[in-house]
Amino acid sequence: MTLIAILIATLAAGIGSVWAAALLMRLGLGGRHDGVGPQHLLSLAAGALLATAFMHLLPEAFESQAGAHDLFATLLVGVVFFFLLDKAELWHHGHEHSHAEPAAHDAHHDHHHGHHHGHDHGHAHHHGPRAGGWALLTGDSVHCFGDGILIASAFMADMRLGVIAAVSVMAHEVPHHMGDLVVLRQSSANRRMALLKVSLAGAVTALGGAVGYFLVGQLQDFLPYFLAVASSSFVYVALADLIPQLQKRLTARETIAQIAWLIAGMVVVMMVSGLAHNH
Repeated sequence: MTLIAILIATLAAGIGSVWAAALLMRLGLGGRHDGVGPQHLLSLAAGALLATAFMHLLPEAFESQAGAHDLFATLLVGVVFFFLLDKAELWHHGHEHSHAEPAAHDAHHDHHHGHHHGHDHGHAHHHGPRAGGWALLTGDSVHCFGDGILIASAFMADMRLGVIAAVSVMAHEVPHHMGDLVVLRQSSANRRMALLKVSLAGAVTALGGAVGYFLVGQLQDFLPYFLAVASSSFVYVALADLIPQLQKRLTARETIAQIAWLIAGMVVVMMVSGLAHNH
């Protein structure tokens, strides 16, 4: 039953976020103009990730027999690990950047401010598209595999926690996949093929969920530490990747909207938690 729930949740987070991104783009949302823009989606995702980490994953970890000192140490090591992974990814793609076509880079740069997510799992879309976008899809697949393991860890602790983690992952993947689709559509005129490629990369989340299920199942005693690592990932993505993109000089109205969407992300997590608890 748990494995089935993990597979459903990971497919919903991995592929569902891709389709949601495509739908928003088709409706003209998530753009730079009036309405729902990248800043709003990033604020929503940041709120959801922070609420999941601090209100659900960490409390669940601390309710175990693991010592607080060890869990905080794991959280610290996790944040540093994702920082180093991020630096390695930036260095790797910075090294390859000179091979990208300037025109392609300039075209993609128009979308850069709302879709740059070069964080822990290896996002490659902040550079010009390469042949077939395979570099981007490879990075996405690794990212999604890691998300699957994190979701599985949450499910192994508690079904309700797993649902919350899946929703949070989906929230922060939507703006990310919008950037992916922009890049692939620039390198290919076939929009359906671009959607199919990104969807296949998103489906790797389910593979990560299955691996996480068997891995965590064999290491039940280390489950609190898996939850701490998952928390460090969510906190790092929110504070080092999403929120810095929101730190811009805005009008009072735009600032209020930004804060409202941030709070909305937290409220969504609390609502999902309440619904999951009732069922």
